[in-house]
Amino acid sequence: MARETPSRSKGRRSPWAAAALIGIGLLITGGVYAGASAAVAATSTESTVVSAATVEDGEKLFQANCATCHGLDVQGTDDGPSLYGVGELSVHFQMSTGRMPLQMQGPQAPQKPVQFTDEQIAAIGAYIQSIAPGPTFPEPEVLDGEGNASEGGELFRINCAMCHNVAGAGGALTEGKYAPALYDTSPLNIYAAMVTGPQNMPVFNDMTLTTEEKRDIITYLLFLQDTTSPGGFTLGSLGPVSEGLFIWIFGIGALIAITVWITAKSN
Repeated sequence: MARETPSRSKGRRSPWAAAALIGIGLLITGGVYAGASAAVAATSTESTVVSAATVEDGEKLFQANCATCHGLDVQGTDDGPSLYGVGELSVHFQMSTGRMPLQMQGPQAPQKPVQFTDEQIAAIGAYIQSIAPGPTFPEPEVLDGEGNASEGGELFRINCAMCHNVAGAGGALTEGKYAPALYDTSPLNIYAAMVTGPQNMPVFNDMTLTTEEKRDIITYLLFLQDTTSPGGFTLGSLGPVSEGLFIWIFGIGALIAITVWITAKSN
């Protein structure tokens, strides 16, 4: 009688195979979930930014924060001027520098910490532009700082230096007003100031300064912002005037103090 040989089970797998399959499945599932989550988050963020910059949202922000002074119809009140014709560029300048909303009445609105996000400012600007059109944002090349700095310096000295100083350091005006320093002013806000004429500044339209000339002035001011003083303290960048005054007050004052000390010592 023939002896039967036990048959081996066919297709038997290693115990590690199941663990490997489970691990691969988890990795694939996790990767798909992570990708889907990132896509949803990006879509949500994009939709939030778009919705935050709509005219309707800008109108709500304006009514809540600006209408008290400028009126619900933006025609102004006793506490604030009309906004007809100022445009979104003026809104950006005033709000991105913290000058608006105004903290208190005074000779002029001071620069202070910004109270709104870029999207909120853009939304309010879009609302104002929709009902009272005015100056808008320039082409990017106007702000690129690639103009003629030499020509810009000459134009700045002719048109701006009497208030802002030849080095853009600012200066005092009458009745408690002042021209601010331009060391930290962005190219967009330099352009906006020339076009909209905030505070006591005159408006430089294209008949006064062409767009190319404005670009040259921006280039010159960006050059000043990037230029360091190799000699130490700039003393307002006023040249011999401030340097001579410094020597008279501190230099001669120090000599007089030393003389008095030597005299007292000898006595």
